[in-house]
Amino acid sequence: MDATSLGIKLDGVSAIFRHARRGDVTAVRDLQLDIHPGEFLTLLGASGCGKTTVLRMIGGFQKPSAGRVFFGSRDVTKQAANRRDVGFVFQNYALFPHLSVFENVAYGLRVKRLPADEIRLRVEDGLQQVGLAGLSDRMISELSGGQQQRVALARAIVIQPRVLLFDEPLSNLDAQLRVQMRSEIRRLQKELKITAVYVTHDQEEAMAISDRIAIMNAGRIDQIGTAEQLYRRPVSPFVATFLGEANLVRCRIVDVAMDLLTLGIADARWSISTHARGLVGAEVEAVVRPEAIRLSEPQRGFPGQVVSSSYLGSKIEYLVRLGDQMLKVVQSDPTFGARFAEGAEVEVTLPHVGVQLLGEAVHQSP
Repeated sequence: MDATSLGIKLDGVSAIFRHARRGDVTAVRDLQLDIHPGEFLTLLGASGCGKTTVLRMIGGFQKPSAGRVFFGSRDVTKQAANRRDVGFVFQNYALFPHLSVFENVAYGLRVKRLPADEIRLRVEDGLQQVGLAGLSDRMISELSGGQQQRVALARAIVIQPRVLLFDEPLSNLDAQLRVQMRSEIRRLQKELKITAVYVTHDQEEAMAISDRIAIMNAGRIDQIGTAEQLYRRPVSPFVATFLGEANLVRCRIVDVAMDLLTLGIADARWSISTHARGLVGAEVEAVVRPEAIRLSEPQRGFPGQVVSSSYLGSKIEYLVRLGDQMLKVVQSDPTFGARFAEGAEVEVTLPHVGVQLLGEAVHQSP
């Protein structure tokens, strides 16, 4: 199966709901979003940020209060869901328990009144693609959670949609099966060349499967980009702390020279290589990932004290006091290198590259 890739554009889209006690509640506010043809885009955010509402507006299940939705050059804002050529995979699968696997997958094709022979061939092909060949006669109650999710996926792709929409499709599966299924979903999407929009609150899931991620907060997109762009160059404290873990180290700009910036933390100095610019004396926050910090025996660097230490098998997580701030530090592969007990005095080495500065006084140069 192959589909002509389709771009999606949301132009100034808003969603306002009427609440009995609170009046008008804005779930999505003036959202601008361009999804590239054949792209796997993930809407990532906490519960209540508006990501599922955006997905429903793309699918035609929710009409925007303002703005327009385009599929390619076609305005589909007022078009019903069944006219938009989308496949939808729901969080709860939405399977029919009284029907067989075959009939669940065939449902959308029967609604389209396709010939029986074509339905049979498409269903067999769909079940083959999701690894359920030979299970067409089973009832839904006879399947595991992972198999049920595959049935829902097969039902979505057999109608040969131009857009695939996923609403938290793996949230009901255990951790190991989630990893397996997310790989299957990504494989199918690339194989079929279908534009896909995926909703999740799981950061690792989003980073593993997406071409780009749009991080949503309070009905808006705070930042959109690849997983690496968002992780290495967050534009706000919210993005920095939502995607992965981050220390927001409070410091001030002491000196600016070429591509080198000197920062002050208490009475100590910290030099970083960066294209960012700012005013000397300005207070800023430096985004420092826990895995980028090193601990060693005390010498002449930043003095710190271990507040807590948690052994987690493949890593050790420390909470370290640096002046009046607390830093999270992750030491990978704890078999090698020094280990520090709670209360130990340590030297804290902060990274000199890959540090993002945040603050009103900071200008990020290209």
